[in-house]
Order: sequence, then structure tokens, then C-alpha cells
Amino acid sequence: MLEKGRPVLVALSGGADSVALLDVLLRAGYECIAAHCNFHLRGEESNRDEHFVRAHCKKTGVRLEVKEFDTLLYAREKGISIEMAARELRYAWFNELAQAEGCQAVAVAHHQNDQAETVLLNLKRGAGIRGLAGMRPISPNPMAPEGAVIVRPLLCTTRDYIEHYLRDKRGLQWVTDSTNSDTSIARNAIREQLKNYSKAEIEHIAQTAEYMQGYVDILEHKKSREAELVDLYEHLRMYNFAEIDKIYEALQRGEGGKVFTSKTHKATIKKGKLCVTTV
Repeated sequence: MLEKGRPVLVALSGGADSVALLDVLLRAGYECIAAHCNFHLRGEESNRDEHFVRAHCKKTGVRLEVKEFDTLLYAREKGISIEMAARELRYAWFNELAQAEGCQAVAVAHHQNDQAETVLLNLKRGAGIRGLAGMRPISPNPMAPEGAVIVRPLLCTTRDYIEHYLRDKRGLQWVTDSTNSDTSIARNAIREQLKNYSKAEIEHIAQTAEYMQGYVDILEHKKSREAELVDLYEHLRMYNFAEIDKIYEALQRGEGGKVFTSKTHKATIKKGKLCVTTV
């Protein structure tokens, strides 16, 4: 997803997700530049977030760039929702900044809960296979398709684990956006519903999105990890294996002798191939 030696632009709102993202990338040895957007939509709370981000970056020694936006004016001029206006403004600025600083990518903090929200939101609105594919780990910038790519390093984990990581493993603070509790916003309403879902259920929705990405790539004749994963899934689904992704990763690593079991079958990696037998 990323290579060492080239800077990464990290979208830093001050929330738990983005604070964890920056911390993980720094600990992994990447050179990071933080980017914070102040949309001035929540009064003093917006300024509180900016102050928090400035203090956090000063403490961690990370260079910070801050941009202020008149989001309401932009939304009126474009005739779009405030949410869409904020999205367009931030992604356009992220690309401009990434290009100016020679960044290899823009890292954003979407995680499995966000993926589940996206899939369910698209499902409620009506969607085809691409809508059910959700967000990809690497994707073009929606406001600049030829610019720096968007990467989502946390798409493999849940919001609960992110908070556990910050609170119990790293002792880091974060700020909370009060508008997240406004269920008149469609995504927030789905987020509230997801609180009743188990960790496993959220992971399963995210896994379904990954499979849908593979089917899209197969239909478009693209070679990708997701397409290979789906191909393996189609070959193995009749044998009731639950962890297709782990089998795929073990095959990629060439883990000879590795064994996986289901209620009815056993799969063993032998000389780079998978041998399936009955239990």
C-alpha cells in the first residue's frame, strides 16, 4: 500500500480513527505530513478540534497543514448538501497539498464500521454490485482521479479495536464530533443501528464488500488481490471453509504444510497448491 522513503499525507481530524492512523504510520516508520480541515460547521467545537490537532502534532513532532473552508457558501454555490460540499473541499485540497509536497498517497482513517455503513447505506438507496463493493483499500481521489491515490490502512479493523488501541495500548486522547449523534443524517442513523451488531457481523459485512470488489474486477477483466480471493472462494465454498482470506494469504506466503479445517474437509498447502480432502 505504501513505500518507505516518500512522505504520506495523513488526513487528521482529531477523532479516534485519524489519531490512530497517524500513530500507526509513524510507528511503522513512515514520514507523515498531517492535514486538518476546519469547515467551521460546529462553531467553537470546530476550533476545539483544530487546537487539539495542533497540540497533538506539536507533541509528536509531525508537520501540520491546516485549511479553513467556507463550507456553507460552497454548498450554496454548488447546490449540493453540506456533507457533499465538505467531501469535495477536503479531497480537492488533499490532492493539491499531496502534489505540492510530493506525497505518494493520502491516508484516510476509514475502518470496517465505515465499510459496513457504506454498504448498508448503498443497499438502502438501491445499488448494484459496485455499490455493494464499498470502499477499496486503495482508490483514486474522487476529486482528482489522476492525482495521489487514497489509501485506507485501517480498513481491516473495527472501531472498537481502534479505541482499545488508543486507550489501552497507547494512552492517546482524541476528540469527538458531536454531530455524529445526529440521526437525521442518513449515515449517522445507520451508524447508530450498527451499535446493535456484533463485531463478527460487522466483519462479515466488510468481508462481503471485499468479495464484491473481486467480482467487479473479474467482470472488468482486472487482475487484483480481490479477484484472486473471490476465485479461491468460488473454488472452496462447497467445502465450508470459513477463513478463505487466511487460506489465500498462506498460499501467497508459500506456507507449505499449513492446514485448514472445516466441519467436513481439510485443506493442506503442498508445493504451492491447495490439497482438499474429507475429514
